[in-house]
Amino acid sequence: MIRIKRLFKSFIYAFKGLKKTFVEEQNFKIQTFFALVVIVLGAFFRISKIEWCIIVFSIGTVLLMELANSAVERVTDILKPRIHDYAKEIKDIMAAAVFLASFVAAVVGLIIFLPYILY
Repeated sequence: MIRIKRLFKSFIYAFKGLKKTFVEEQNFKIQTFFALVVIVLGAFFRISKIEWCIIVFSIGTVLLMELANSAVERVTDILKPRIHDYAKEIKDIMAAAVFLASFVAAVVGLIIFLPYILY
């Protein structure tokens, strides 16, 4: 059975985590800004439903990767690089994952928006 009070608390915790990440992580702010720019462009150019789905999926992937990166960084900070050499590697790998997601999202954005801009 679903416990409404427990469900409500989980949403509160999720929003607290989202707010903390937005306030403390510069990259999350930048990615959110570009996500809003892309949403405005999508509305301006009246992109198709399938293009919206692809854009929303791309934005979601980038923001989710950044949230995961922030969480992994905090866990890794507990270990400290002086304790284990892998701590730095873990952070670098997560940063690479965010970079790759952002790069793919930028390519998707170019594929979708260039025809609207050029024609």
